[in-house]
Amino acid sequence: MSGAFQCNCPCQYIYFDCAILCSSFSLPYYSRSPLRFVNNFAYICWVNLKFEKYKGIHPGIILARELKKRSLRQRPFALSIAEHPQTFNAITKGKRNINASFALKIEKELGLEEGTMLIMQAFYDIQKEKEKAEKNKPDLNIFRKSLFWDTDINKIHWENQFRAVIARVLEKGNEAEKNEIIRFYGKAKILSAINCPGSIPQPLPRTNAN
Repeated sequence: MSGAFQCNCPCQYIYFDCAILCSSFSLPYYSRSPLRFVNNFAYICWVNLKFEKYKGIHPGIILARELKKRSLRQRPFALSIAEHPQTFNAITKGKRNINASFALKIEKELGLEEGTMLIMQAFYDIQKEKEKAEKNKPDLNIFRKSLFWDTDINKIHWENQFRAVIARVLEKGNEAEKNEIIRFYGKAKILSAINCPGSIPQPLPRTNAN
């Protein structure tokens, strides 16, 4: 069976021949399998396009906006779906995450497509994890390459190897680099590293010798 799929996503129009899809991705070549694959691809494109502007926003905040737009009061609405108003309020303020049970109730009551709220929750969780990862390391743009010339800076564990990092920056860093390491670790941790000269710092990861 041969067929075509048209994707109206930002990446322009993409056409797939089902027979080529089956061959390229080693799919069984019968009528349903390629169509299922194409439909999944279309759904991914649709999700990315539809929820692009909501990425990183807590779904509860979006829910609060939707209720306001529909002139629905939060307390009566919460009671109508058998949810405690206090819990509902915490969600709409972004202080509590949405679970599958809550999401299904909301989607049914507001006539939203199933999975909408959980997709927004997933995008929010991803954004938070990215932010957390960035907070777990200093601003690497401030450090000169020569400061960590013998080290793979992307493999440094900034918490476990803090003594070695602090020693390196305080010894060879410039004013901006020293200020960044003080900002990241805090003065108390800097002092604890300086005042423990007998402790052996965990070595920094070495660059691969070519």
